[in-house]
Amino acid sequence: MNKADAAELSQTKRMGRILVLLEKTYPEAQCSLDYQTPFQLLVATILSAQCTDKRVNQVTPELFSRFQTIQAVAAARISEVERIIRSTGFYKNKAKAIVGAAKKLIADHGGGVPKTLEELVKLPGVGRKTANVVLGNAFGVPGLVVDTHVGRLCRRMGFTKFQDPEKVEAAMEKIVPRSKWSEFSHLLIFHGRESCSARRPLCKECCVSRYCPKVGVIAAHSPKEEE
Repeated sequence: MNKADAAELSQTKRMGRILVLLEKTYPEAQCSLDYQTPFQLLVATILSAQCTDKRVNQVTPELFSRFQTIQAVAAARISEVERIIRSTGFYKNKAKAIVGAAKKLIADHGGGVPKTLEELVKLPGVGRKTANVVLGNAFGVPGLVVDTHVGRLCRRMGFTKFQDPEKVEAAMEKIVPRSKWSEFSHLLIFHGRESCSARRPLCKECCVSRYCPKVGVIAAHSPKEEE
């Protein structure tokens, strides 16, 4: 489907068809971060900023073993947290945010993690992306997460021209069913990793190619072409 053909479908209908195909292609799509509690997911998501989920999952076992409760994290020495999470990058800011979030959860929420975006974004180191990850995965509250993959694919698929994550989120909320907000983010993240990369998207093998105008794609690549 070329740009003109893709434009003939309403954005909502085109999104619906894309979601069906992505669901069939990535039935395993889910949060890639390892966690057992809402607070662990909150910490892991803070650590995932400018870092791969794989690296975060390598770091969190020691962190969660060393500090097993929110109270333990709140009382932790910043330097000790920094040592454990150093390989995730920006470790000083992240350590400060993690300990600060734990202290605020104890002070304002009795040691529990709030279930609203408005309260979550008041925590140190927590923006809309992190809040929506926690809401969607820990509490089952629909949250549309816009990370690098999601923003890039929404623009490539012609659903928005915005670069700002919050504007992308607002635009997608209008055309993605609310019940699928969390799933939508997982599907696009998986698709961005597996097929629709930034530099060499595999358009010829892409499951949603016929519904994608391929905005900004100079040429469609196939691994077969390089054999």
